[in-house]
Parts: sequence; C-alpha cells; structure tokens
Amino acid sequence: MIQDNPLLAPMSSLIDYAAVKPEHLEPAISALIADSRQAVEAGARPDLPATWEAIVEPLEDVTEKLWRAWSVAGHLNAVVNTPELRAAYNQCLPQVTEFSTWVGLHTGLYAQYKRLHAAADFKQLTPVRQRIIELALRDFRLGGVELEGEQRSRYAELSDSQAKDSQKFSENVLDSIDRWSLLLTEASRLAGLPADVREAARSAAQADGHAGWKLVLNMPCYLPVMQYAQDRSLRQDMYRAYTTIASEYGDPELDNSALIERLLALRAEEAALLGYGSYADLRLETRMADSPAQVLDFLRELAGKAKPYATRDLAELRQFALEQFGLAELKPWDIPFVSERLRESRYAYSEEEIKQYFTEPQVLKGLFQVVEKLFGVKLQPSEAAVWHADAQAFQVISTDDRVLGTLYMDLYARQGKQSGAWVDSERNRRRIGQAIQTPVVYLTCNFSRAQPGKPALLTHDDVITLFHESGHALHALLSQVDDPGASAFASVEWDAIELPSQFMENFCWEFSVVQALSAHVDTGQALPRALYDKLLAARNFQSGMQMLRQVEFSLFDMGIHHQAQGLSIQAVLGLLDQVRQEVAVLFPPSWHRFPHNFSHLFAGGYGAGYYSYKWAEVLSADAYSAFEEHSGEAADGQPRDTLDPATGRRFLTEILAVGGSRPAAESFKAFRGRAPAIDALLRHSGMAQASL
Repeated sequence: MIQDNPLLAPMSSLIDYAAVKPEHLEPAISALIADSRQAVEAGARPDLPATWEAIVEPLEDVTEKLWRAWSVAGHLNAVVNTPELRAAYNQCLPQVTEFSTWVGLHTGLYAQYKRLHAAADFKQLTPVRQRIIELALRDFRLGGVELEGEQRSRYAELSDSQAKDSQKFSENVLDSIDRWSLLLTEASRLAGLPADVREAARSAAQADGHAGWKLVLNMPCYLPVMQYAQDRSLRQDMYRAYTTIASEYGDPELDNSALIERLLALRAEEAALLGYGSYADLRLETRMADSPAQVLDFLRELAGKAKPYATRDLAELRQFALEQFGLAELKPWDIPFVSERLRESRYAYSEEEIKQYFTEPQVLKGLFQVVEKLFGVKLQPSEAAVWHADAQAFQVISTDDRVLGTLYMDLYARQGKQSGAWVDSERNRRRIGQAIQTPVVYLTCNFSRAQPGKPALLTHDDVITLFHESGHALHALLSQVDDPGASAFASVEWDAIELPSQFMENFCWEFSVVQALSAHVDTGQALPRALYDKLLAARNFQSGMQMLRQVEFSLFDMGIHHQAQGLSIQAVLGLLDQVRQEVAVLFPPSWHRFPHNFSHLFAGGYGAGYYSYKWAEVLSADAYSAFEEHSGEAADGQPRDTLDPATGRRFLTEILAVGGSRPAAESFKAFRGRAPAIDALLRHSGMAQASL
C-alpha cells in the first residue's frame, strides 16, 4: 500500500491526482509524520555542527514531503469533497496538528536555531538564510516554545482544538450551501434571469429527476438571481437563505454559533499564554502593521474618506428605486437588483451584455499574453493528471525554454467544492545542489460552467477575480528564492501578501488588455470601444459603498480579536452592530448572520488580518501607478499602453522574485523608490478628494 501510494511520490515528480483515493491519506501522512519526527530529533542533536547544511537542509529534505502530501490532501478536501475524503482528512488532521505543535514546542530544535544565529559564521550565510533563521526564532517564540509545565500542555491543546474547530466551521458552511435548494415549477418566477442561468437551473433540476428549475446558493446561481430576478419574493427567499448560512436559522447540526464562540475564546487564551493582551496583538507580530491601534486608525481614515461617497451612492439608489419601481423602502434583497438597473440606466449596458464577450478560453489566452509581456514567461498546456474534469494544468516556461513551475486551474463551481476563490501551493521552489525543484501552484475559482455547445462565460468581475488570483499564483511561480523558508507564502507578511494579486486586477481596466481578453461568444469580436468606455465609466459605480463594506468587515474582525477574552455570539453580533453604526450606510435585518459564513476569519487564516486587503490595496495601487506614470500620453492624445515590459521586469525582480527573502516594505521601496502613499488608491476608487 505504501509503495503504491501517490502521495508518497518523489518530490521531483508531479502528483498523480487522478490516482489519489481517500484510503491513501492516513497511511501516507502517518508514515511521513514518523519520518519527520525522526528528522527533527536528529536535527536537534547538540553534537551537530551549528551549520545550515547540518541542521536545516536535512530537516527540509524530510518535512517538505509531509507538507506536500498534506497540501494535496487539503486541496482535494476543498475541491472534490466527499464523505469518504472528509473522513480521511479529519482522521489525519489531529496528527498533523499535533506534529506541527510538537515541532514548534521542541526546545532542542529551538536551541539549534539559537546556535545557528549565534555561530561565528552566521554573517557568512546569505541574507536570505539569515532572515530564515531569524524568522524561525520568532516563530518558535510565538509558537510557545518558551512555555513550561501546564502552560506548555495547554498550548498544545489549544492548537489542536483550533484546527478542529476551524475545519468544522468550513464543513458547516459547505454543507449548508450544498444542502439548500429551491425548486421552481412556474417559469414566470424566473423572469429577468439570464438564459444561461435558467438553463443551468433546468439542468440541475433534471439531474435530480424533477421538472422545473433548481436554484442553489453557489455564487453562479445566487448572484444572478439577486441582480436580475424580477420576482421580489424570490430574491427575498434567496437572500434569507444565503445570509443565514450555518446559523441557528438552519440545521442545528450546522450552526456555527458555538464554533465562533470557541474559536474566539481559544485565540484569546493562546494570546494570553504567550504574553499578549489580545489575539490581534499576537498576530500583528508577523505583519507590516505595528499595532491594532495603527490598523484601526488606518481603517477609520478610509471610512472617513469613503462615507460621503457611500452616502451619495445610497441616496441615488433610493431615489432611483422610488422613481422606477415605486419602492418607498429599499430592502437588502432589492439592492443588487436595483443597483444593476441603475447601472444599466446610467451607463447603458448590463453585466449580462458584457459577459457575452468574455469567454473562458479567450480570457485565459489574454491573461497569458499579459503575463508574457510583463514578465517574459509563457504558460503552456500540460498533460499532468488532474483531480476533476474541470481542472487544467499548465507549465510556466522561461524565454530560454526552461520549466519554471506548474499551475493547476480549477475554475467552475460544483457540488462538494468550497465557494470562493483562492491560491495555494503544493510544492515550493528549492535549489538542491545544482538542480532546481520548481513550484507547483493551485488556482481555484467558482465561475459558472459552460452550457452545452458553448464556452463558459465570465462576468467582468469574474475576470478581475481570475487576474487577482493569478497575481498570487505568479508570486509563487516566478520566485527566484532558493530556500523554501523564504518563499512568498511562507514568509511574506500577511498584510502584504495581497499586493501582487490586487496589482494584477488593474490591467482588467486597460483597453488593450480588455480587447485581448474578449471575443464575443457568437461573433468572435472583441469588446467594442464604445462598450468599453461605458464599462470604464462605471468602474467606480458605488465605490463608496463597496469600500465601506470592506472597512466594516475589517473593523469587525479587529474588534472581535482585540479582546482580552472570548465573546458570546450575542456579543459578537452586538459588536458588528456597533461597527455598522460607526461606519456603515446599509443595515441588514436583525436575523442576518454574516459572521457564521465568514470563513476568511474562522477557517481561512485571516483572523485579525482581514484589514490586509485594504492595507495591501494601498501598496498595489501605488505600485500600479508606476506603470501609469510610464505610459503617459502618445502623440494623438490617447493613453499609452501600461503593459510596459521594463516596468514589469522591475516588478518581477523587486516584488515577485524575492518572495519573503526581505521585509515587504523593503521590496516595495526597492520597486517604487519610496514608501507607499494612499493617493493612488483614492484616485483609482474615484475618491481623490477627501469629501464631496
């Protein structure tokens, strides 16, 4: 069994995903943990010389096999979830958590890193290896290595409980979404819905053996219903179902209330054990931001600049709703529908019209062209085995035809797949002697799948999401860091990790890029200039409300984690109401249960870190302005192309290629020549002035 286990494939080969079965997980993970324990004990021997080659390299040789296998298991559990796979994953989770905690608490290994740091030849190491050792010492301290006795045992218990509760939170969200559906038998209730959404709903019902149309809570169904369904009661039903996911209003077994309470209590206790006043204080030890107070000041500054625009946005929406639909009171389930009608009225286009131009094959072709022009690499289809028919594999090829990495894409929503969009890595770049182990990266989205005889169609927001995730992927794929401990996902500060992703979004608004991305599903024509101008004019449509929404989420996150102890679910909801009273212009019903579906905070690693999106957006907007400054104006008065290869190569060299080998602030300054400024973000958001 062990010999034939695809999770135990050599690091130099790709995983045969088609061959991985649930029964492979436990034997592989158990064997790799056993090997890794031996390697840790061997690396902790005090008689070893205090050198990188004697301590760090042998440990990496063994443990990277474990983390590769566990990454594969976690990825499959997220994208092809079955009861058997979930059970196998959950059987392994306590083992992995216990091992990870054990390593972090290993005083012998900690002593070895202290020896490395104190060694006479420490300064002879490369700056990257010096940084890895310094970060390891920090992480040991934050991992509880200096705790003793009962506190040490309690820390291990906390780690195990948090891992289990986060996994259960994620499962409850997935199951709540997958178990809910609404079967409609009257065609009139679908009035206004795009044809592809109706067809997908009809096919879903047919697959269940029913006539009619089956609506679900996955985004490719939910969002079009909210934007286009003329039936107000249908929108209300869908809204209530979505905003009460995994709460007390559904299946009691899937209610995340108790998990939220436990996770907050466990996190606060962890912080106290380590000597911090709150979990937020603890987490910011590894961020660019210095303190919760600095983060709160930053968020409130953004809120102050955005609120006048948001107030105007909402007033215009209410006036339009009253005049066009006779809605004296704008309900939350009306807002997406009325907003889309206002957009159509003001800018004379609809998202449905735009979507016809963005076919998935053409969007990928255009994305790959952008990557090639900016960074000098090609993405070519690969025959690598994949886990589902939706998934595709690509090789990243250099100008001299070297394989730099492998990218897997899984773009469509389906049953048993977690919602959202994300990137993760299976394997990091690593130099082993004269050879280079190339990175392997997953890019996952949840777009609407193709209907029979047609390519899949993407909204412009989908295109932006794809570019966003491609920025994350490129951060790993284009790394020139030879040591995995300084790879992007291992050591870039969390509040800077969104810089490459948000940076890439900007190109989705450039006419030359949009033309390359677009080919009408029926005519093959690129998006016309007139329609592009309307799209661009609407870029900052309701940008005030959108920014306030992100600030609201971020303040809520910081609020619940900047506490000396846990909170009851009533206190959590009360704090959310306080945040809304401070910054929001939109107020949902009292039964709205947004926190119960906030996987970023409770299952995705963003606890006390959601502000990172806005923080990194300052960095990304400022970085992109370097491309704008280069473009200038051509002789005919038209803007030049921002796809400047020279600036792109500098971004590659100073941001992408260096990963976490130096602090993010240094990388930004190396690229931009100065510290970041907020001006570009406000300008890109249509908020160049502090007030209206």
